[in-house]
Amino acid sequence: MRQRPWVAEPEQRGRILVLSDNPIARCIAVIASTVGRPVLVESADDGGPGLDPQEGDAVVLCDHDAPDAPAVLRNALSSGAVYVAMMASRRRSEGLLEELVAEGHDVSRLHVPAGHDVGGKAPGEIALSVVAEIVAESYGRPGGPMRG
Repeated sequence: MRQRPWVAEPEQRGRILVLSDNPIARCIAVIASTVGRPVLVESADDGGPGLDPQEGDAVVLCDHDAPDAPAVLRNALSSGAVYVAMMASRRRSEGLLEELVAEGHDVSRLHVPAGHDVGGKAPGEIALSVVAEIVAESYGRPGGPMRG
């Protein structure tokens, strides 16, 4: 019998919660759905009623300028979410990170900027890098090439 490098029924993983609705968020939804991850894109800039991270969820802020981005990050970091990320440059996120640390939040698991460094600039390429990072993290892998 030939061994398959894939499984027909992958292990169930948490949801991917995305704030807010923009081209990158929509691409994350398509790519994540394709790899079997349930996705919720919250279009309300204030986090809306839908972003309630549960154990095993991933939270991605696609809009660091959203009015409630700091509150959404605080909530995600104090939840059971296994992945918390924000799309922003390190320089752009510095002030918010300092604020979170001053409030006593552990930001060591916050991914800023979100995603793997694949060099892409288009929404789909950025989304691919974010979903790849979420998948790698969920399997305890660092990402990167498989060749040795």
